Amino acid sequence: MQRRHFLFGLASTPLLAACGSLGCSRGEAPSASSTTASSESDHDEVVLGPAPPIGDRLVLTEAEWRERLTEAQYYVLREKGTERPYTDRTWDEHRAGTYVCAGCGAPLFASATKFESGTGWPSFTAPIEDGRVLEDADTAFGMVRTEVLCARCNGHLGHVFPDGPEPTGLRYCINGVAMNFAPAEE
Repeated sequence: MQRRHFLFGLASTPLLAACGSLGCSRGEAPSASSTTASSESDHDEVVLGPAPPIGDRLVLTEAEWRERLTEAQYYVLREKGTERPYTDRTWDEHRAGTYVCAGCGAPLFASATKFESGTGWPSFTAPIEDGRVLEDADTAFGMVRTEVLCARCNGHLGHVFPDGPEPTGLRYCINGVAMNFAPAEE
């Protein structure tokens, strides 16, 4: 059963409750048995309220993050992990709406900038607005990549590559488990 949360309003509640068990630790990928497609309970249905101002920060202790996030979300957002491709339902989401950070609820990407990259991860040409994501050099695993982080909670989202379609030529390759989807109001 999906839960509905109102973000940024007086009705705000903890965004996520712990569910499932991946048993991931820093630098360790989830086991093959734990990487099946996400169930409906892995994501909350969110209803957007006013977005926090750009520059607003959410800082929590590691214990608070562990309580707030599922193990898969903690692995990706806090330990800079990567989910296996095609395992999260957001890669195949085609409705109009907004993708928000699963850690703090900040708006990250608009569905209008999403495209099919064939990678198995949700891909976007640009963030929803300047200042919503941060970029940082990532030299892990002997590669040079550009890491994408949530500007509000510093959660790891994925990476950006210079091989996307116009108009930006960029491909923001984002872990689906790092986001929740807020469908556009009809």
